[in-house]
Amino acid sequence: MTIPSSNPMIRGGRRDRVVQEYRHDTYKSRGKLKEPTACSQCGAVFHKGRWTWGAKPPQAHTAKCPACERMNDHYPAGVLSLRGPFIKAHNAEILGLVRNEEAQAKAEHPLSRIMGIDEEDDTIVISTTDTHLPRRIGEALHHAYHGELNLRYSKDQQFIRVLWVRDHEPEKGALR
Repeated sequence: MTIPSSNPMIRGGRRDRVVQEYRHDTYKSRGKLKEPTACSQCGAVFHKGRWTWGAKPPQAHTAKCPACERMNDHYPAGVLSLRGPFIKAHNAEILGLVRNEEAQAKAEHPLSRIMGIDEEDDTIVISTTDTHLPRRIGEALHHAYHGELNLRYSKDQQFIRVLWVRDHEPEKGALR
């Protein structure tokens, strides 16, 4: 008596297989870093498999964290564009919200940082070191001020483009 196998290759099942393509991220470490490792530029510490904030251990190895490498190369992982006349009228409030969201994210995840903020009349473009921060900021703006939020993830690489647009001021007597 033979026992049926659960392996489809043995049973004569499908012989083709779906191979997932490797997602290439230039800034991700090729191998595991020695522990502890401290970033020579920002002071973040790699401990227990992740980057954290903390005191640099006395015998720590040195390397640059992925966020500092991105900043040095001027190669963002995310771009957030804010557009509309509402931006010009509420510039200080909006930038305050942006900085608060960055501070909260950065406190827990040292690799979540704003690389730069470029301002023109009614447009602000914010570049970031990771893909989560632009979405977080965009959702916070959408929650606070409404408007339109559009998220676009790149198919071939780890990159996000977020667009938040608010064209008009609220009518008198309206809450927002």
